[in-house]
Amino acid sequence: MSERILVKLGGSVITDKKADCAINRDQLSFVASAISRAGTRDIVIIHGAGSCGHPEAKRFRLDKGAVAGETEGIYVTHRAVSRLNDAVVETLRKKGVAAVGVHPLHTAVADNGRLVAFEYRHLEKMLMLKMVPVIHGDVVMDLSRGACIVSGDQLVRYLAVGLTINRVGLATDVPGVLDGGHVVPEITKKMAPSLQIGNSMHTDVTGGMRGKINELLGLAGAGIGSDIFHFSRISDFLAGTDHGGTKIKGD
Repeated sequence: MSERILVKLGGSVITDKKADCAINRDQLSFVASAISRAGTRDIVIIHGAGSCGHPEAKRFRLDKGAVAGETEGIYVTHRAVSRLNDAVVETLRKKGVAAVGVHPLHTAVADNGRLVAFEYRHLEKMLMLKMVPVIHGDVVMDLSRGACIVSGDQLVRYLAVGLTINRVGLATDVPGVLDGGHVVPEITKKMAPSLQIGNSMHTDVTGGMRGKINELLGLAGAGIGSDIFHFSRISDFLAGTDHGGTKIKGD
């Protein structure tokens, strides 16, 4: 079997988080071209919601859940992130990548805000057929809360294990995890509490950089390391060369 790679595109890379669902088409085109040039056969793409979903989720308080008769926020939020997913898929396909959108609302279940089930047998079949699944942060049904937001980072942790991913990379709008303005080259669970890491300055209901690190440390505990790097270095990550970012490793 060839190396299987999972790439997560940060919402801050493919949207302008300061605007209402403004897709950054130049940066999206850049990463799509890099993925196309790399010619990776077994690749799964997950993307964040950025400004297409976070504002809606916050406005409808989906971080608190949903109750009967008050479900407009589920529809509105899912519609926003689906529009972004359509744009990502369309851009990838224009670059020659056999991308197809996959919506977590249709196939995932959470409990108390945590992803507990995601049917991925169809993703395995897509990969066998040399398709590229493109999955996104989404609102999903929650057994305890009614509904919740499942971030792209939660999806990375869950699906990397389920799909037996070999390498995980997060393309962001920063050169790596920053501590005091400097890139931290490596993070383990033991050293994580001492890092001075801020959360996103933009609307983000999923935990910002600290949330990413927590998910990736959990993934490292399952034996899968990951990399965080600036999106301009995505070609380096795909090639397996130095990207100047941060590696998340198990202790």
